[in-house]
Amino acid sequence: MFHIIDERFFVPLASPNKLVYWECICKLFSVMDHQLSFGVDRDVVVEELQYYFEQTQAADFDEEEFQGKNARDKANWMLRKLENYGWIDIETDKSYVQRVNFKEYAVKIIKTLLEIAEGKQIEYQGYIYTIYSLVRGTTDNPGIVLLSIVENTDMLITGLKNLSSGIKHYIDELTKYKTPAEIMDVLFNDYIENIVDKAYHRLLTSDNVSKFRPEIIERLESKSHSKAYVEKAGAELASIREIAPEEAEELVYHYIHQVIDAFQNMDEILAEINRKNTQYQRAAINRAKFYLIGGEDVRGQIKDILSEMNEKINRENMDLGGIYRIEFLDDLIRIYSSAVIDEKSFYTPIEGKKTFEPEIIQQEEPDTELRNEKKRKMLEKLARVLNPEKIDGYVEKQLGERPEMLASELPLDTTDDFVKMIYVRLYGQRKNMKYVVSVRETIQKEGYQFTDFTIRKKVQK
Repeated sequence: MFHIIDERFFVPLASPNKLVYWECICKLFSVMDHQLSFGVDRDVVVEELQYYFEQTQAADFDEEEFQGKNARDKANWMLRKLENYGWIDIETDKSYVQRVNFKEYAVKIIKTLLEIAEGKQIEYQGYIYTIYSLVRGTTDNPGIVLLSIVENTDMLITGLKNLSSGIKHYIDELTKYKTPAEIMDVLFNDYIENIVDKAYHRLLTSDNVSKFRPEIIERLESKSHSKAYVEKAGAELASIREIAPEEAEELVYHYIHQVIDAFQNMDEILAEINRKNTQYQRAAINRAKFYLIGGEDVRGQIKDILSEMNEKINRENMDLGGIYRIEFLDDLIRIYSSAVIDEKSFYTPIEGKKTFEPEIIQQEEPDTELRNEKKRKMLEKLARVLNPEKIDGYVEKQLGERPEMLASELPLDTTDDFVKMIYVRLYGQRKNMKYVVSVRETIQKEGYQFTDFTIRKKVQK
């Protein structure tokens, strides 16, 4: 890679002055992006950087040779540095005018970094529809079209894998949040906005692969059985890749089956995304419920002990091994060590035979009252377990004859009521529910602060 990219290329973005370097790179890219090419008169670029360094909001630059210079000198110094690090080229044309150009690889890297910084989301429907259109269309350049199908399929699969990894990242990040408010905030205002609403929800609805997949696979299999198509596409690939026609035809078969396999195996990725989404929502709710638990029962006391240990470790920046240095644990738990005295301690003496005397088995009647009481408690416990069907029924009961209502109109007398509201918001994203939700403003009610939302009955088709 470093035969193409300058080995010092990443130095500016890893230095203490990375913010200034990045802002200057973005300024230059913004100027050049509006030109017919990435080459711009050096004077224009210098004036843009000079204006940046004259601004009070310009980031501080900690460099000895940078100090004491005026804004124009700083602009010229920055251009020399970026040229030295392999970001730009400065060339002189026939009119002796110096022009600044970004290196080709620098443009690609800058665009990628800007997309990351802006949180740009992949439009899965764009890739799927492009593949669908290319497969269905007729063309005189089947080789080029096939390469485009392979490229779009690769970007689609990469996007789905990134979505799966993104959900895992949110699951791992949950441990950073210490209060129910923080957990609910990241769940509803960050995770749902950036993952569920932007990508996951569309993947289940408008961007659903299942709508296009059968025909894509069918048409690709038909092309692989067409000798005329394979020969024509192979001839074109042979010219593009500069390889033998026989090798190019094998490549055509390889590409076709690569795309077919990708679409056939896509269900595994989608199932993993669904599993991780459910796991994240469950983990967030369970963690919030853990912090809401209190009381004198065993569960409440264990929760208090674990919370105190967690606060102590975080407060004193202990590593995980630091748990053994928390003094109050000595009064809670005692661990006794034991060792084998010698090898004879494993010896079990042989016992002599004894006469077996069977005991009389007493036939006892079951305690009906005790059994009914346990059954009643079990049913009560099961009745408190929330699932999509129960939430659907709960919402239907609260809506009554109304077509819609606000979440703030739901009962909020107990913690269980608040937990039900959370599940109403979560399950409102599912397509098989009988209602939909839409977010409104943040409000306070009965000691709870939450983002209010509208609950609306779905129109039955």
